[in-house]
Amino acid sequence: MNIKLIAIGKTDNKNLISLIEDYTKRLGHYIRFEFEIIPDLKKVKHLSEAQQKEKEGELILAKTQTSDVLILLDENGKQLDSVAFSNYLQKHLNSGIKTLIFVIGGPYGFSDAIYSRANGKLGLSKMTFSHQMVRLFFIEQLYRGFTILKNEPYHHR
Repeated sequence: MNIKLIAIGKTDNKNLISLIEDYTKRLGHYIRFEFEIIPDLKKVKHLSEAQQKEKEGELILAKTQTSDVLILLDENGKQLDSVAFSNYLQKHLNSGIKTLIFVIGGPYGFSDAIYSRANGKLGLSKMTFSHQMVRLFFIEQLYRGFTILKNEPYHHR
């Protein structure tokens, strides 16, 4: 199985980039992982929030195939602790799917088309985090999930 994380907009903080790269490299020991960034939309001043979400949604859908399982990282999604998330990953690993895609939306969230296409929603917290920080938090949780599945000492129970 492949796991892909798609996010809207680049990260400009060098410290975050370094940490994201570190956890991405660590993940490579467990799974094929790809982190894909869709550039911020240009000339958004004349677009409404709905139009912006629609355009971002089109860009996200263009990066997916019908056979992919698409999970939205959404503030209203189901929240799991790290052990439950590792079990969630194992369930997908056992299902035989080829690609599991997680998506971090733009500043206004997701379009209706993305919600319709999605196979599920996960929430990281009731708190609001910057889109740049969420990338790091999620990639670290992926790494943590795989260390839990392998009974490695990274996660303390």
